[in-house]
Amino acid sequence: MDFTGKTAIVTGAARGLGFSYARELARLGAQVVISDIGADTQGEGADPQVVLTAALALQNEGLQVVGHTGDLCHEAGCRELIECAISHFGQLDILIHNAGWVGYQPIEDADEAIIRRAMGINAYAPIWLAKHAWRYLRQSAAPRIVLTTSDRAMYTQYAQPGLVAYSAGKMAQLGIMNALSGEGAEAGILVNAISPVAKTRLWGVTGEPDNLKPEWVTPGVIFLASALCQDSGYIVRASNGQFTATRFAENPDVGYPIDLARVKASDATQVAALWGAIKDC
Repeated sequence: MDFTGKTAIVTGAARGLGFSYARELARLGAQVVISDIGADTQGEGADPQVVLTAALALQNEGLQVVGHTGDLCHEAGCRELIECAISHFGQLDILIHNAGWVGYQPIEDADEAIIRRAMGINAYAPIWLAKHAWRYLRQSAAPRIVLTTSDRAMYTQYAQPGLVAYSAGKMAQLGIMNALSGEGAEAGILVNAISPVAKTRLWGVTGEPDNLKPEWVTPGVIFLASALCQDSGYIVRASNGQFTATRFAENPDVGYPIDLARVKASDATQVAALWGAIKDC
């Protein structure tokens, strides 16, 4: 797979998954801007040295990488990141939004600061990034956006207490993915999402894990960012070097919104009586 002549942005790329994505893109020939605010595991603080150190490490491998630090929860920071890519490389072909954090807070203790932080990086950031990247992506021969969701948000059996804000943000990215997939179709801008499972510092892992390694997620992201990917609106779940793709798909024969081609009921009692058939997917 060859990314020579392509320019990519990877957010949250100074460590963990993002660093792995950025390194592989650069190894395959891409010019890469890695962005990271250098926050701690609680999503607080900022340390520009974190991303500068990561960029230098990749440059020392002979890779075309520049570092960027900034707050992506606000439009100005997102615009600055896009302009950074354009000023250094003159184009933009790939946008990978990996930045995020996990903050646990029981719903009865939910406070505005936690919710704002989660929605800022998960909902506002991808919208602002797409807004300012869009005109450059339209000029690309193979424009790709990869967002990030989570199994913790998508599946009730994997949900954990205290992750309401996190889950809201990760599900928001799927709505953004679907909307941008439709809006980008005419220009060939393909928008997909990765749902990664990997042991990183957010898991409290500091050494090399023996399973769920971040680099084992990377092939799925590289494919979604490549010209070989010709689909849009898919979620690739990645764990332990295994991959599966899913998407929101309508039932057969639906004439939306008039006819859902499903179970008819005229009152709540009928809904209750037919509930087994109604919830059958």
